[in-house]
Amino acid sequence: MTKAQSSRPLRKDASLNRDRLLDAARELFAVKGLGVTLNDIAHHAGVGVGTAYRRFANKEEIIDTLFEERLQAVETVAREALEEPDPWTALTDYLKRALAMQFGDRGLHQILDDPTLGDARINDVRLRIAPLIVELVGRAKDAGVVREDFEPTDVTFIQSAMAPIMDSTRDVAPEVYQRYLTYFLDGIRNDDRGFTPLPAPALSSESTHSAMTRRRRSAAQRQ
Repeated sequence: MTKAQSSRPLRKDASLNRDRLLDAARELFAVKGLGVTLNDIAHHAGVGVGTAYRRFANKEEIIDTLFEERLQAVETVAREALEEPDPWTALTDYLKRALAMQFGDRGLHQILDDPTLGDARINDVRLRIAPLIVELVGRAKDAGVVREDFEPTDVTFIQSAMAPIMDSTRDVAPEVYQRYLTYFLDGIRNDDRGFTPLPAPALSSESTHSAMTRRRRSAAQRQ
């Protein structure tokens, strides 16, 4: 789509088709991740492939349109966390809310996990989020509530590490990733208040087998 095309007002039917495509993409990206094709999106939206390509030159245009907004929501979560006066609560609230968003949207996790995805608009939001995480961690360290060797980049890796757990247990025990987040948070905490009660029980042997089987099957399907 040329710049002139994108700036020209759309006819009502064209605008409706664009909205259908964006809604369909939002649903598919959340469930299946960014590996879906523009053909998949058109089919899910109930419009022809030709219609999809008239509205968007490629899937990347849809990704850029949708995930600028989704990353702005993550930015809002970080800014709201900084309004919390207690540094520990601020940091943990951010992690819990951001991970809950990732749990509900595989595409969002992929955008957060891969800095090469998205256009300049998305990268601008990433660049706004980064110093907020630095501030959240810095406040916690200054207050002495986290280990002195805990760094902002550790937040990035714990968010990334949770994704396989989420995928494996999503249909078996969707709350179980919170159990491992709690282990992590207790691991970085620097006080003598003891361990936090775990928010989910350990999986049984049977449920673990089911979860790991699902993970291998999902990986094979993506290849």
